[in-house]
Amino acid sequence: MTIQIRDAVRADAALILGFITELAIFEKAEHEVVATLADIEDSLFADHATARALICSIGDKAVGYAVYFLSYSTWLGRKGLYLEDLYISPEHRGAGAGKFMLGHLACLARDTGCGRFEWSVLDWNEPAIQFYRSIGATAQDEWVRYRIAGDALLHFSDQHSKSLPGNQSL
Repeated sequence: MTIQIRDAVRADAALILGFITELAIFEKAEHEVVATLADIEDSLFADHATARALICSIGDKAVGYAVYFLSYSTWLGRKGLYLEDLYISPEHRGAGAGKFMLGHLACLARDTGCGRFEWSVLDWNEPAIQFYRSIGATAQDEWVRYRIAGDALLHFSDQHSKSLPGNQSL
């Protein structure tokens, strides 16, 4: 069967949300998925959307997805491509779909002038780590990723907005 990659369209929002949930279950974080169908439609397909999605199919069956967005490197003085999610359903792994999807994204990065193509992987996901190494990707062990989200983000931003001169909003 032929592996195909296509740009996702608004009609794929429910499919993408289903894949997001499958990925979260795999990552033991299903409880963290709060995105709704409307959120996916807005964040990926509205005119103001900054992220994009791809659908991977084998034959006529959608087997996975990728979500990516453009980033920026001050050191390179160029944009980059950041892969937020890459997911292939377990029953279709090993058929080359993940590698095909990464290759498609690498070509997209090259063809649009990106200076780098980056993503993150959970430190316990050894099959993914080995797969990424097999294509020549290297871990950036010297960088530690930080995140502020949820209540902590709200609390910090509330504190900061109160300290602005004249209590001005940005």
